[in-house]
Amino acid sequence: MGATNTTHFTTKQNSIASIAKALGHPARVAILEYLMKVDSCICGDIVNELPLAQATVSQHLKELKNAGLIKGNIEGNAICYCVDEKAIAKMQKYFEAMNLKIENKKAKCC
Repeated sequence: MGATNTTHFTTKQNSIASIAKALGHPARVAILEYLMKVDSCICGDIVNELPLAQATVSQHLKELKNAGLIKGNIEGNAICYCVDEKAIAKMQKYFEAMNLKIENKKAKCC
């Protein structure tokens, strides 16, 4: 039984961990920032914005999509990506709850 066995953790914990892992690379953060700036785009547009090869950008997009942070629709022979607002709201709710717990414990903290 290793610490990486996700069955020992709640669905919420696994979901937040998946999102955090996807955000663990600066290229993915840059992709999310770009998608929020332009509201939607195709993979080629992202490649033009980052100093990475198309295959590398595609791999990062796959990780972001697997984590549920972005959505993609096929438009002709290209895929149009956008940020999944539900995932962002989930992260926001998680950190707001964490912040509230920290605020409530300030007087009791060591």
